[in-house]
Amino acid sequence: MNIIGLDIGGTKCALSVPDGPDRVREVVRFATTDVRGTLDRFFAEIAQLAPAPDTVFGVSCGGPLDSAQGLILSPPNLPGWDRIAICAELTKRFGGRAFLMNDANACALAEWQFGAGRGCSSMMFLTMGTGMGAGLILDGRLYEGVTGNAGEVGHLRLAADGPVGFGKAGSFEGFCSGGGIAQLARRRVADFAGDSPLKKIPAERLTAQHVGAAAEAGDALALALWREVGERLGEALALFIDVLNPERIVIGSIYQRCARFIAPAMQAVIAREALPASARDCQIVPAHLGDELGSCAAVAIARYKAGH
Repeated sequence: MNIIGLDIGGTKCALSVPDGPDRVREVVRFATTDVRGTLDRFFAEIAQLAPAPDTVFGVSCGGPLDSAQGLILSPPNLPGWDRIAICAELTKRFGGRAFLMNDANACALAEWQFGAGRGCSSMMFLTMGTGMGAGLILDGRLYEGVTGNAGEVGHLRLAADGPVGFGKAGSFEGFCSGGGIAQLARRRVADFAGDSPLKKIPAERLTAQHVGAAAEAGDALALALWREVGERLGEALALFIDVLNPERIVIGSIYQRCARFIAPAMQAVIAREALPASARDCQIVPAHLGDELGSCAAVAIARYKAGH
């Protein structure tokens, strides 16, 4: 059985295939353009692979989606992609079966099959990038919920007030996503009396990357910001540990790069807030796949749906 993965992002797309049981090979990566141009490039590249009639396609894309119908429903990072029937387009041209999944769930499958979650029966994946979403593997199966919206953890409120994420002040996404950390940094810079390189950056340009670079240089304000992020992350993880009792929590993007600044405060809060036995049995680790995550995610969807 052939497997082909399509990763559709706001700035780049990739086409990938399995490379043995434990690896993925990226066939091509290209810039996302308009809807028709992007789809035509995908179809041309797929045709070069000469897919068999029983090929299973996996499509990873940011939401909102109607996964059951195979529809992309105007994601904010894909203007013009309104009710694009990607699965029907693929099967009409090439036969086989096609499955669409939001990128958080797809990345959870990828880390479970190929990365930091290998060998787990229950794990949670947190995106911790521009936004904050999650994918849940529970008892050896992806848990999607009744409408496919399981894992929207960024919407959880951690405080009555705070940075805005997911349209909600004080949300988990507000405190711990890239966009939220930038908001938090602007607030703390305005109140900070000492010297900091962050004070030299115009507020509207201040990002989580700036906070990371300042922390690398030992800046006190940046280090305090990461401690605050770690505390909020710990509060959320303690809830997940108590409710889900996962074997492993895998965290991507920002945590991969800044775990040494975040983890001590995070672990202290988990030790204080979570059930001791559940916390003891839960490993919290950075994602492993890095730049390969999107390509692996698309292939992982097809593998999972095909029962591999």
